[in-house]
Amino acid sequence: MKMRLDKYLAEMGVGTRQEVKKYIRKGRVTVDGETEKAPECKVDPQQKICLDGQEVSYEAVEYYMLNKPSGVVSATEDTKDVTVVELIGDRKRKDLFPAGRLDKDTEGLLLLTNDGKLAHQLLSPRRHVDKTYYARIEGNVTEDLVPLFQSGVDIGTEDAPEMTLPARLVILESGPVSCVRLTIQEGKYHQIKRMFQAVGMKVVYLKRETMGPLVLDPDLKPGEYRPLTLEEKKKLGVLE
Repeated sequence: MKMRLDKYLAEMGVGTRQEVKKYIRKGRVTVDGETEKAPECKVDPQQKICLDGQEVSYEAVEYYMLNKPSGVVSATEDTKDVTVVELIGDRKRKDLFPAGRLDKDTEGLLLLTNDGKLAHQLLSPRRHVDKTYYARIEGNVTEDLVPLFQSGVDIGTEDAPEMTLPARLVILESGPVSCVRLTIQEGKYHQIKRMFQAVGMKVVYLKRETMGPLVLDPDLKPGEYRPLTLEEKKKLGVLE
């Protein structure tokens, strides 16, 4: 599929549409080795496009796994805080977004992409996609909570009940501060915090470990990221 040269370069993040037009008109852009000064020139993504001699390869879609650190917001832009998109330093697309949200103080697995269809498949409650979290809880989590969470927890108010879908609770350690692993299939606002709050406990640390077939790479430190592997893309159904 052919597209305008200025659109091609702008989508790959080398500048705004107006900036890119200036680069082209100044003769800084070549197409298959030939200088091209017409921003409206139609090019094929398979052609070799260069800016100042550096090739600008085209990526229609991108997929990145991020180990989100605490203090960073799950958004594309924010006037006060650093966003997860800003952490992807070598991204080519300007239209990346987080597929789902993690609270500002929550760490762990986050997928950043510009594939809206995939994001919908992962996030739609109707698809019952598992999302697993590791959490530290202020309070003694005991086995009697397992069937309660499995039957759903009311995280609403007396006037407006709000039941969660069944959740799988695994107790790793019980005590004044308990460690658990919780798997849910939806993403209500502050859901896990509200679930434990409903039983008189407080989440003091939360980290997402899995989302659907994706598993957080243990080699990624908080704030680090990498492109998805071919195998991960196959599991997500975005690569045959």
